Amino acid sequence: MKRVFISLLISTIMIFTFSPFASAQESTVDLANNAKSAILIERDTGKILYEKNSDEKLPPASMTKIMTMLLIMEALDKGSITYSEKVRTSEHAASMGGSQIFLEPGEEMTVEEMLKGIAIGSGNDASVAMGEKLAGSEEAFVEMMNKKVKELGLTNTLFQNPTGLPAENHYSSAHDMAIMAKELLKYEEITKFTGKYEDYLRQDSDNKFWLVNTNRLVRFYPGVDGLKTGFTTEAKYCLTATAEKEDMRLISVIFGAPTPKERNAQVTKMLDFGFSQYKTHPLYERNQEVAEGKVSKGSEKKIKLVTSEPISLLTKKGEKIDDVQKEVIVDKLNAPIKKGDKIGKLVIKKDGKILSESPLVAAKDIDAASWWKLFKRTMGTFNKTP
Repeated sequence: MKRVFISLLISTIMIFTFSPFASAQESTVDLANNAKSAILIERDTGKILYEKNSDEKLPPASMTKIMTMLLIMEALDKGSITYSEKVRTSEHAASMGGSQIFLEPGEEMTVEEMLKGIAIGSGNDASVAMGEKLAGSEEAFVEMMNKKVKELGLTNTLFQNPTGLPAENHYSSAHDMAIMAKELLKYEEITKFTGKYEDYLRQDSDNKFWLVNTNRLVRFYPGVDGLKTGFTTEAKYCLTATAEKEDMRLISVIFGAPTPKERNAQVTKMLDFGFSQYKTHPLYERNQEVAEGKVSKGSEKKIKLVTSEPISLLTKKGEKIDDVQKEVIVDKLNAPIKKGDKIGKLVIKKDGKILSESPLVAAKDIDAASWWKLFKRTMGTFNKTP
């Protein structure tokens, strides 16, 4: 779609201003002294509050499953799979080593059960089974993963599998992992899985299986409800954690801590720092209507533009109130349009300076109009009295 034409200035809103956005460079405190790399970001804005070697390429271990879960949640959101749909376990998926939920070849579980097995139990077998379900094979699913990496503009990530098991040229960075987590958290229902400390699989069978979350902070740090731990001998102890408190959601990533205790302590320190120093000011929820656009040659003439993610502003605590403006830019819209297609953007400005930009997407499908409908519209235009 070509960029045009509508640049509609909407109402001025009142919000705390920032002078400028606080960032990692403002803080000299070392929050992750005993880790190879780390980062702390605010979810809605993506602003970096702290970082250490955040672009270094390192093995992510099971934090890889953040991308696996992201592709599962996207498929659920699009309706290409459902939570109740059955997933069959292949010989290959059942053969995965490492952390697993001990799937048997031919065993079936629902998408919801598989997602539990990945999010809570870090099941490598469940990850491969879901990859095969979505893409037909593990190899094709890895292609999907790396395609999504490119779509997100990440430059320090390359995946070779959906599990994080050791493999040559399988790497990510703290920054890239935080952005993947940010994308995953658009789908707020994911925390219903990642935020559970324990659950069961095969509950009504003789093979009842107890799941205990590998992320102990879910139980011991108020507000933590995800996302994913990781460990291999090479990667050491890793964690991408998220916590929400008073309208602010933070994402904290640690690579290469020497022990689980050190990993959790450094993540806790980053979260404490973020919550004590910053404040989030929500503007829009995800899927909130922002504007309406005209559709050329569509079965309907207009379509609603909705937010693709939560949109907020971030300030240091205690900063002053001032004005910001919202501007909607709508693409030139030609049918057909699919629900979720990017069809514009929302720009937040202050004094002519862009503070943030966020994609706006189609609220529903719009099919191309039939020739007969287009003919009737044309005739109706001709028949209108001046």
